Amino acid sequence: MTVTAVSLLLAVSVAGCSSGKSTDTGKHRASQSAPPGSAPAGGAPAALQNGPGPQTKYSVQAQPTPGSCHYRFTADKQPLPDPKCTPGALNPKVTQASLKSTVCKSGYTATIRPPVSVTGPEKTANAKAYGYTGPMGDAEMDHLVSLVLGGDPDDPRNLWVEPPSPAHKPGGGPNNPKDSVEAKLSSAVCSGKVQLAAAQNAIATDWTTALAKLGLA
Repeated sequence: MTVTAVSLLLAVSVAGCSSGKSTDTGKHRASQSAPPGSAPAGGAPAALQNGPGPQTKYSVQAQPTPGSCHYRFTADKQPLPDPKCTPGALNPKVTQASLKSTVCKSGYTATIRPPVSVTGPEKTANAKAYGYTGPMGDAEMDHLVSLVLGGDPDDPRNLWVEPPSPAHKPGGGPNNPKDSVEAKLSSAVCSGKVQLAAAQNAIATDWTTALAKLGLA
């Protein structure tokens, strides 16, 4: 084999190796370039963060800047929060090991719920953040990860003014189908059918699909 032929073979070999390396690196970079807080591959939601947890005395928490949050809606017009403003936050006292003494214990959530003197001003400020202009009585100051699922009681990241769902009659008060989803998830967690973290992640990602995602629909 001539020197020219050997040189040609080496050049082709090096080019092939370089090409393969370039392709793998491209895939790696693509996976790293996903927006912060977006769902990783496989549909698993981004990890939820702990909030400060229950307080002996609550104080009014600052809400996002007025007009900075934007509702999302499903195909059938059910409301979802802005993930940048309301990604959800957890009560660090509630873990898989502490279920029986916390959220699966009757009356627990009443002991950690902030008073209206705190949630009232927070609701007004949060409504401004989301641009909600409807009757306040028709909207609910909602914990994205509900208290019965170990959501933080007063972390602004876990709060949003949830507007009425479709078919709502103005002045009729909140009509919140999310509540029934929370109740079913709570029952599944406390009966051992579903792990706490799975229920928390599912409802924080999209409450309208949480039951189906966990095989409970």
